[in-house]
Amino acid sequence: MQFVRATLRRLLVLLASALAVLLATSALAPAADAAGASRLTRVQHATRIALAQIGDPYRYGAAGPRAFDCSGLIYYSFRHAGIGVPRTAAAQARATRHIRKSSMRRGDLMFFTGGGGVYHAAVFLGWSHGHATMVHSPRPGERVRRDRPWTTHWFAGTLRR
Repeated sequence: MQFVRATLRRLLVLLASALAVLLATSALAPAADAAGASRLTRVQHATRIALAQIGDPYRYGAAGPRAFDCSGLIYYSFRHAGIGVPRTAAAQARATRHIRKSSMRRGDLMFFTGGGGVYHAAVFLGWSHGHATMVHSPRPGERVRRDRPWTTHWFAGTLRR
């Protein structure tokens, strides 16, 4: 019985020491790391908000809560998650940090380009069988949905810092 008590006491001391080290190192972590983690959490929340809009109709110029155009879906989702973004796809593209497609993470943004610049935007969900998947509000007569890009003429942007 005494052996069990001594073992439990050692284990308790070891756990208390580990907790003290963990708390000390987290207190020394830069504030930017905490802000970055918070920003990442908000980006993840924005992605969940965008996914919750699946089935809502497309309407040109709409930014929710019951209808969206492509940039309106991003505007609505990210604003409700506490991240300010501009209203139009072109302005959203300018407000992001451009990244390689291979560096994309869930919640990053996809901007589709043509002869006239950025014409469409979507929220990146991940890769599936080598193809990007996204949530977006496609065009009049359609609804917010998960989809694959119809073209390779797009670039990636992130609101993660």
